[in-house]
Amino acid sequence: MAGVTVLSTTPAVAQQPPVLSANPSVGAPGTAFKVAWTGIYFDPDCTNFAMRVLWDGKTVVGSGTGGGRGTGSGSATVPANATAGGHRVTVQATSCQAGAATTTFTVRVPPTTTTTQPPVTTRPPVTNPPVTNPPVTTRPPVITTTTTPPVTTTTTTTTTTDSSTPSSSSTTDALTNPGDGVLVLDKDNIQPGDDLTATGTGCPKGASVTLKSLGQDVGRTTADENGEFRSPVRFANIEPGRHKVRAECGIVLVGNVDVTLSSSSQGTTSTLVVLLFFLLVGAAMLRRQFSGLRR
Repeated sequence: MAGVTVLSTTPAVAQQPPVLSANPSVGAPGTAFKVAWTGIYFDPDCTNFAMRVLWDGKTVVGSGTGGGRGTGSGSATVPANATAGGHRVTVQATSCQAGAATTTFTVRVPPTTTTTQPPVTTRPPVTNPPVTNPPVTTRPPVITTTTTPPVTTTTTTTTTTDSSTPSSSSTTDALTNPGDGVLVLDKDNIQPGDDLTATGTGCPKGASVTLKSLGQDVGRTTADENGEFRSPVRFANIEPGRHKVRAECGIVLVGNVDVTLSSSSQGTTSTLVVLLFFLLVGAAMLRRQFSGLRR
């Protein structure tokens, strides 16, 4: 019996087309994205599985590596000058004979933001105005003139006059140093033991003020922040006559005061009674002498 050969056939399996994916698949120019593929056919003799990524089939925008089984991955970047819309991304071998895979990347160009510069205002050139000095106000010197009434007294007094005393009877004299300062005594005429107060202006701020008369210190104080001061004047020894008071505070201010001795009507009457008593006694004695001569 002749042998019978039975051939069994295996149905052919259809080859799946290669698949390429991009992640992300949408972006603006300059966006980086990943690619992955499967099912790319390689020549059996191929040993180099290096792949390149093409943009619209012309520009190389990335690279990757695969394997003999047709799978692999890589990375790419959207060209900076890519226009909006869909673009073809292709992966193919760099040397071996192999298939290729393609996908689509959608480019979205962000709207252009236009920044409007604010208008530039040009200021007119500044012209220096003429400099006007403020008006200068000059204060006239303060002159106080007091007329001293005549003093009547039955007591003969010796008047001691300071040789440096001027002939003027005004309360204030000229300053030793020029300026706006002035010394004012609240009384023009006093008797020994009377109170006397000196007020002055024009001293330096916070300066020590020393009041002197006839070489003696008669008062001390301190000028305030305006250069003004006020101090009592106390004479240790005082004689009738005109006396000069000096205030020294960096400058010298000068004022005058008259010291007098007053006479009372009672003292005058007592003096007259004593004189009359002696006259009467003398007359009585003369009468007795004449009476004795007649006898």
